[in-house]
Amino acid sequence: MGDKIDSKNYKITEFGNFEDIGLKDSLLRGIYGYGFEKPSTIQSRAIHPITLGHDVIAQSQSGTGKTGTFVISTLQRINDDEPGCQAIIITHTKELAAQIHGVVDNLGKFTKVTPVLCIGGTPIREARDKLRKGTTMVVGTPGRIIDMIERRYLQTKHLKLMVLDEADEMLSPGFQEQIKSIISKIPNSSQICIFSATLPSSVIELTKKFMRAPISIRVKHEELTLEGIKQYYIGVEKELYKYRTFLDLYERISVSQSIVFVNTKRKADWLRKRLEEDNFTISVMHSNLSAAERTEIMRQYRSGKTRILICTDLLSRGIDIQQVSLVINYDLPNNKECYLHRIGRSGRYGRKGTAINFTTNDDFWKIEELERFYSTRIEEMPIDVMENL
Repeated sequence: MGDKIDSKNYKITEFGNFEDIGLKDSLLRGIYGYGFEKPSTIQSRAIHPITLGHDVIAQSQSGTGKTGTFVISTLQRINDDEPGCQAIIITHTKELAAQIHGVVDNLGKFTKVTPVLCIGGTPIREARDKLRKGTTMVVGTPGRIIDMIERRYLQTKHLKLMVLDEADEMLSPGFQEQIKSIISKIPNSSQICIFSATLPSSVIELTKKFMRAPISIRVKHEELTLEGIKQYYIGVEKELYKYRTFLDLYERISVSQSIVFVNTKRKADWLRKRLEEDNFTISVMHSNLSAAERTEIMRQYRSGKTRILICTDLLSRGIDIQQVSLVINYDLPNNKECYLHRIGRSGRYGRKGTAINFTTNDDFWKIEELERFYSTRIEEMPIDVMENL
């Protein structure tokens, strides 16, 4: 394998649409089928240099399209006619890895890429069998990826690209040795890209040991912020009481349309069934639906034929419905980054909005964690506010 590409003379350019970046037609089909219309700022700046093979350090606040950036770039980098694993995406939690794997599946559904998920708590045999079939891409957590490399199920000799998501976590003392171990097992020529909302100087210093003249892309202000979004929680005590609370809420509010987020496809289908039994008009979006089905659902929702859109995190990205002013987190997100992405639906581009979080006694700690993470305030929902929505 040859040396890494020299990035010193690369000039950062912003691209207004995905076609201009020079992406494969099969990938463009997946991008538009997923719901993306135009690149976000981080996507418009970072996808191009990554697809050219440059090392990249990308910093952008939560909910601005970072996952789409590195997934699209990685899918573009993979050559269907070349052998072996060409790309590895690594993150720090099983949940986030599974979410990224789902995004790869959706964005890459018209390509030949079949990503393998390598995370703890799943059968090693299953991942091994898929890897033996000649997969070109792996998404996973550090411990399981090291294990698969050491068992020689995951061969890295053909690796073109390694992506570290949540790099501030990945390069913290807790994961640092594992990441060093993985880097020691990949070719010196492998491109390395890191993504994070925050990049402490200690992390930047550490990257000098394994990245060569990386292109630094930092987006400080994006279209998704908490500004203009009123945030509330409703204490429901137990999971069992959420549905009754939901019905009580909709008896009081006059909002024409809303988006309701749940954490699983099963919960989305269950909630739709219950609400339809109570004569609500519902749309549901999750990854089991085809691109054509999702397009039709969004068309009906945008036209006002349905009042409530139930959605999972996987498809929270890229949705921008102008008239939506209310987002309900029926389930609090498992990942902090998803919170901004969810409620950003209601306040995009300076519009005002309201977010309501259903909170059980067991997950109230998530509200406190979100307040700390975003330096924000999520207040208990007053009845008078509810009646004025």
